[in-house]
Amino acid sequence: MKIERMTDVDLAKLVAQRKYKPSPVAWEDQVFYFLMVDRFSDGKETDYRDSNGVLVTGAGTPLFTLAQTYNIPRDQWVSNGQGWKGGNLKGLTSKLGYLQRMGITALWVSPIFKQVNFVETYHGYGIQNFLELDPHFGTKEELVSLVEKAHELGIYVILDIILNHTGNVFTYKPDRYPVAGKNYYDPRWDGNLYEVAGFNDANGKATVPFRAEATLNPNEAIFPLELQDPDTFTRKGHINSWDYDPEFLEGDFCDLKDVHHGSGPDDYYNPSKALEILTTAYKYWIAIADVDGFRVDTVKHMEIGATRYFASVIHEFAQTLGKEQFFLIGEITGGRERAFNTLEKTGLDAALGVDDIPDKLEYLVKGYRNPDNYFNLFRNSMLVGKESHTWFRNKVVTLFDDHDQVRKGNWKGRFCAHDEGWKMLLNVLAVNVLTLGIPCVYYGSEQYFNGHATENRDGNDVFLRECMFGGNYGALQTQGCHFFNEDAQAYVEFAKILEIRKNEIALRRGRQYLREISDNGVNFGLPQMMGNEIRSVVPWSRILDKQEVLVAINTDYNNSRTAWVTVDSGLHNLYQAFVCLYSSDSSQIGSQIKVAALNGKAVQLTVPAAGCVIWKAV
Repeated sequence: MKIERMTDVDLAKLVAQRKYKPSPVAWEDQVFYFLMVDRFSDGKETDYRDSNGVLVTGAGTPLFTLAQTYNIPRDQWVSNGQGWKGGNLKGLTSKLGYLQRMGITALWVSPIFKQVNFVETYHGYGIQNFLELDPHFGTKEELVSLVEKAHELGIYVILDIILNHTGNVFTYKPDRYPVAGKNYYDPRWDGNLYEVAGFNDANGKATVPFRAEATLNPNEAIFPLELQDPDTFTRKGHINSWDYDPEFLEGDFCDLKDVHHGSGPDDYYNPSKALEILTTAYKYWIAIADVDGFRVDTVKHMEIGATRYFASVIHEFAQTLGKEQFFLIGEITGGRERAFNTLEKTGLDAALGVDDIPDKLEYLVKGYRNPDNYFNLFRNSMLVGKESHTWFRNKVVTLFDDHDQVRKGNWKGRFCAHDEGWKMLLNVLAVNVLTLGIPCVYYGSEQYFNGHATENRDGNDVFLRECMFGGNYGALQTQGCHFFNEDAQAYVEFAKILEIRKNEIALRRGRQYLREISDNGVNFGLPQMMGNEIRSVVPWSRILDKQEVLVAINTDYNNSRTAWVTVDSGLHNLYQAFVCLYSSDSSQIGSQIKVAALNGKAVQLTVPAAGCVIWKAV
């Protein structure tokens, strides 16, 4: 039965006598995987392995082969990228084994709630009904099944949610800002209210009266029914200046309509009826689906008091279910200082690192950034207003590819798109999961996805959203083949690295130090760019208690590199051994090197071209 009103939901009845999945001990132990449901799996593939590792064969979409690369003209492929493609929750459930065997322990699932009918918002960020799933994605029963099966495989599930705005559920009257030579108006923010023509019907026409409880038609206006109150919305037009206060707090996010959350100072914030309803709606999804956390969209565009209210209420509700560390990740654009100040003021658990972290991570690995630019992001406590040293091991979710790449403007492209990125793919995966932070992999990165703009195409995100299951918009400019390939080199090697991370607590929770290097054992210094690039061994240590694990990558694409690398002088004796746990050159694994009395203490490493090594003190 579909729910029309929030008052129809009996949370106490839903949670009674039910046992819920506890939160993990430490979220920094987890490895996240972010996927867009519409672009991940439609469940029609063949030649992949199920959750038990059994090969699925028969009729269906075949596995990609190199012969299928670029088998569709570029312009046609780009055009095919628009709109719904058919990925769904059932398909995602069928690929949980693929994710588990790679070493993924937490899923970040793009929004799955019912979208407006008249726009193909396959991405999920245009919600029309907060209490129903979009039929393109599946049913509530299929969501429950997904979470249950993920939990059985040791995988937590995080839902992407939106509080800041709804879908395009109403239309403004054209009362100002006509567009020259056009028959429409530009309702942009100027601090004043706009008149509203009406709620939108299923065809996007403003035929539904703009008033409380205007319609029971499930494809019109907005649901639950209580949100059909005009006071749900700020009604001030769309944002033009993304950093002007209060415009970025009050304005619509493009045509997605801004929700009025309440008023008052942060410590005495009065939540609006709309914010209370939305918060209860998200409690409902915890109650019925047993999810383990939320990624909260566009937090920058919400008042601190509103975010704090939501975080407090959700954390408290989850704790009554035994989820002591229900995880709330905030998408907080605007720089690191804003992000960490927002965390402290609101009670969100972690920030999504979508600003400087992806940029410095990508170009460090490709050899176009100084390594300390990336490593200093995690250690300079004074930049975030701290008077003592702070380690950000569990306060930021790190990633190098994502679904909209706000950092790249109009020239969007995945890591593998340029600069022979495919050669360095394993290294960027390794740096992401073996340095501080909670690592997240964007779907398809492990399969060398290379979506990118070939010209300035107005920042089109479609290049970053290829279909893992193929269809007419498959990755690598293909169609009709899927990419769930567990024999792909990056997948195989990455799985080995994640297994070592799971077994070595220092790689998950340890302190982190970028290490000095030397060619001759005499002159030591941090690895630095020479001119416009760096082709060098880049090493760092993770230390927990008295255990040091040393990791290094080589930013030289074509040649192996050897260097003396500084280690912790106080932890190690002269001639103590380090053993190789992992190397891109498998012949190194299990070999040993000895500590020498250089620059305090040091060991000599050889790192394969475009390779990665992990050494542990014996």
